[in-house]
Amino acid sequence: MAHAGETTTAISQATGVSVQTVSHWRTRLARQGVQGLQEVARSGRPRRIGAAQRLELLSLACEPAEAQGRATPTLDELVGRAIERGVVSQLSRSHLQRILQAGDLRPHRVRQWLHSPDPQFRQKVNAICALYAQAPKGSVVLSVDEKTGIQALQRKHADRAPQPGRARRREFEYARHGTQALIAALDVHSGRVMGSCMDRRTQADLVAFMEQVALAHPKGRVHIVWDNLNTHRAQAVWDDFNARHGNRFVFHFTPLHASWVNQIELLFGIYTRRVLRHASHSSIAQLRERTEAFMAQRNQAPKPFKWTFAGFELQTGEPLRFKHDANVRRTKKGR
Repeated sequence: MAHAGETTTAISQATGVSVQTVSHWRTRLARQGVQGLQEVARSGRPRRIGAAQRLELLSLACEPAEAQGRATPTLDELVGRAIERGVVSQLSRSHLQRILQAGDLRPHRVRQWLHSPDPQFRQKVNAICALYAQAPKGSVVLSVDEKTGIQALQRKHADRAPQPGRARRREFEYARHGTQALIAALDVHSGRVMGSCMDRRTQADLVAFMEQVALAHPKGRVHIVWDNLNTHRAQAVWDDFNARHGNRFVFHFTPLHASWVNQIELLFGIYTRRVLRHASHSSIAQLRERTEAFMAQRNQAPKPFKWTFAGFELQTGEPLRFKHDANVRRTKKGR
């Protein structure tokens, strides 16, 4: 740009560096020629561990601590292994830690993930996402699941209020007053939720709740999205249930190990944070009351979740097509 006649200010604005930097390098080029563009030797001791050795240390840190046991090695173990293999002659823990930080590598951290063995994983997810994007004409899409083992815990001692520079203090001891199971159904397009607290979560309890769902939606097709729990997979039970309601219910099952596809899990997360976390319930009745109040408050101004995931492209290379009748098990007699 300088050779083309651009000014120092114009070069500074175009390249995003300061005017002083542009002026500095133009001056060096004018005085020393092309050699002036080369970096000069910097002050301080040169690196004792070269680039190739640093890469070997990073590779070493990616290896498991034990072939058939513990996966995460300690810094001391990595130092000993590097010296034993001749990567370096000596190395301190702090120096190794700086090298790992510069390489953005944290071998002591582990993040879990869960693989779905379902061979129809993509197709099932796509079918459910199609329902989330738009309900078939004249139908409703409900996301259903159970949240079990909700404990009514009462703190034995009162909290100490937070103060500037000090967080809220809570005594550890608590008293248990029993547990509840919440069965809920979320209308994914309106945001309305209906739920019921129960002492147990049995097949009979689930059928009783689904009868309430049928009363709330007396006409039209009802699409139910839920997981592969054994009570959801009871073919004979849901055949009888569907026969009583004109075969209006269509059941969609999420892939194995893919509960994130079920939108009700998002609502359960909000419920946990706003009702259960850091709460104190003196009885089962109070827990039920607060749970029902939470759902009633949600229904005063219902707002559906903004589901942005549209699905996966199929591995066959075919374009993604949403079909509401794909991967659906309609529970009818003889099917």
